[in-house]
Amino acid sequence: MTPPIGHPTLLGVDVMWVATLLCGVAAFAVLVAIYAATTVRDPMAKRVKALNDRREQLKAGITASTKRRAKLIQRNDTADRMRSLLSSMKVLQDSQVKVAQQKLMQAGIRSKEWAVAVIFGRLVLPIVFGAFIIWLVYIDQYFPAWGPIKKYGLVAGVFILAYKTPDLFLNNKIKKRSDAIRKGLPDALDLLVICAEAGLTVDAAFHRVARELGRAYPELGDEFQLTAIELGFLTERRQAFENLAMRVNLDAVKGVVTTMIQTEKYGTPLASALRVLSAEFRNERMMRAEEKAARLPAIMTIPLILFILPTLFVVILGPAACSIKDALIH
Repeated sequence: MTPPIGHPTLLGVDVMWVATLLCGVAAFAVLVAIYAATTVRDPMAKRVKALNDRREQLKAGITASTKRRAKLIQRNDTADRMRSLLSSMKVLQDSQVKVAQQKLMQAGIRSKEWAVAVIFGRLVLPIVFGAFIIWLVYIDQYFPAWGPIKKYGLVAGVFILAYKTPDLFLNNKIKKRSDAIRKGLPDALDLLVICAEAGLTVDAAFHRVARELGRAYPELGDEFQLTAIELGFLTERRQAFENLAMRVNLDAVKGVVTTMIQTEKYGTPLASALRVLSAEFRNERMMRAEEKAARLPAIMTIPLILFILPTLFVVILGPAACSIKDALIH
């Protein structure tokens, strides 16, 4: 591309064209920032609605009539159609549905109907993307220079990636949610200790911790609030604690649940046991932070070599190079 006459160039590139492109990118970024700032939503509203729905479902299972229970059970026509299609193809198994539902709960997705969508995605995505890549590689001959091994590798990789995409998405959400819960767990246990020593019941303590930590750690507050609701409605309190361990994919939470179940069963002091767990989790969090800090010098080596050292060389050696060039010319 030949730059227009009179426009400055740098290494053969039109500077005005690059400046125009960067201005367009900056304007688009400003519009995106304005849109994000003006359309921000309160996450608590959605969270409170989900908790109220769970409370109503528990009420319906205990006190409501049969007609009201049927009204409170939410049906999804799309999920029903996917379920009927998968059942007709004999590919829908109860074990798969249970595993998908548990992963959805660990990812913070409360609707169990999405489990069918996950299994349906595993079936449909490889067919759609696989057919597209087969047409692109073998029929359209988009890569004529590639050998048969490369073409087969590309097609097989697309098939595998399309099949794993729903699981990769869920695992990513589970990891992020688990990390967020792990950060706030020591503070939550400290508050539980204070509430237990103040004489509050376990239900009231979970309610109070969820209310106090809901803003700083919304994921943890959500789980504690849901546990408090289940403690008030389920016939077996042990089931509420086990549901908490099932919804959170953390060994630390499983340890807390085991402690809570033992204190409920044997009447051991709750505050002392939670205080020990809180100290252990704080030490673990400190060790994890120290480990990240110890890895920092090795991680900073590549940015230092690629970005910082060349800049220093230009700043330090640039004036000397210009002086030598002027001396040689004159």
